[in-house]
Amino acid sequence: MADIRRPQQVNAYFQTETGYATIGKNTQAEGALSHIGLLDTFDPRMLDHQYAAVSTVGYSVAPHVLKGATMVTLPLKIGAWGNGWKTLLGRCIGQTTIDSAARPAYLRTDIQTVAIVAEEELASTWQGSLASGVAFNKATLDLDYTSNAPVTIDFDATAYYVVDEATAGTRTQARTFAGDFITADYSSQTLASEPTTDPILPTDVTIQYSTGAMSEGVTIDGPDGSYVEVGERFMLFYTSAGVLSTGVPASDDDSIVANGVIDLTHANADTVDNIAGLDASGWTGWSVAALGGAGSGDLTTNLQKGVYNTTSAKNIYMPSTLTDWPYVKTAKLTIDNQHIPLPGVGTSVTDSSVKKLLQNNDVARGESIITLEITSTAKDETFYDQMVTGTSLPLVRLDFDTNGSIALTNGRIMSRTAGYAAGAETTETVTMQFYGAGDYTNYSKYAISGDF
Repeated sequence: MADIRRPQQVNAYFQTETGYATIGKNTQAEGALSHIGLLDTFDPRMLDHQYAAVSTVGYSVAPHVLKGATMVTLPLKIGAWGNGWKTLLGRCIGQTTIDSAARPAYLRTDIQTVAIVAEEELASTWQGSLASGVAFNKATLDLDYTSNAPVTIDFDATAYYVVDEATAGTRTQARTFAGDFITADYSSQTLASEPTTDPILPTDVTIQYSTGAMSEGVTIDGPDGSYVEVGERFMLFYTSAGVLSTGVPASDDDSIVANGVIDLTHANADTVDNIAGLDASGWTGWSVAALGGAGSGDLTTNLQKGVYNTTSAKNIYMPSTLTDWPYVKTAKLTIDNQHIPLPGVGTSVTDSSVKKLLQNNDVARGESIITLEITSTAKDETFYDQMVTGTSLPLVRLDFDTNGSIALTNGRIMSRTAGYAAGAETTETVTMQFYGAGDYTNYSKYAISGDF
């Protein structure tokens, strides 16, 4: 058999980092590796030294080629299999610890990275690669309802730096990564097993939307300087900037998972009737009331996601109904964080005299753009009318059933096409951009909110 490189001999795993490239810089201990999921496209060693040719008179070709900043990119496309995709997509959105778990409740302003360990079986040995500071500039979640392909996520990722284990050896030895510019030792870490569940198919995902004016919801009144944040799963009560309210005490009800934090999926808070009754006793400085006839049939998870000033009584609205998007063919959710690379000189962790000019010596998060593109068999004029009038879609949800959900809030239809072709069905493509809801601080961070 020919001795060539084969993709079926490659595996990849990851560990979340507490800061930018903290694994590779040896400021964070190596820990358990997680399975990355179905690998579709992957290259852990894509380096570009950004050489520049310098021309001069008297030479037939440029006599000097100068090295620029080393740029590491990491093409990564995975299928939604197991839980790895949830962590990686969650870190693209931004994970926040709520109720003792990291959740993509809203768009963060910080960079959340992972270290990726790749291994490849060669003819008689193993080779390992370590990429640290893997930052997700963009993620595209693709669902193709016309095929049997699983849900995929295509990441546009960069890394601080990447190294190989130089000493060929056993599978364990290939994960030592010693004596290089960045280092880590994963030889003692047990590799994660493959997921036991099937990959998620588009048919496992329901897309729902809402249109029209809203009159139902809740009215919340709080202390001076207070505000409320509403996400896909949690409602957060703040007395002032960043201070969760003790006036909504965890001791008062099981649905209050921490002071100032209500789980909207809990049976005691899952409808407007239920949450409006929580303030009956034990609360200080806050009140919650039903609005516009909302009641036992109205789920609190359908409240518009955003940040609301509650110094005086504030109405927080919800759509009266959510409708399944009809005849969906494909859907594409894009989270574009527009990262800003910050070039600089990095120092080797094993030899301080070794320095490298790195394109991604650090990375800052830019302004995110959240878009959803859906192609379907055209049914009626609903989305055309929405585009013409310029009114927003208050809430769009991608429901992954037992694997969680993603809520998109306050979406404007940026474009819509539904051209006719002789002898063929009419397809409609709608592209939306989302902005979040509310009236206080950075409410736009709730343009996307996940529960997974």
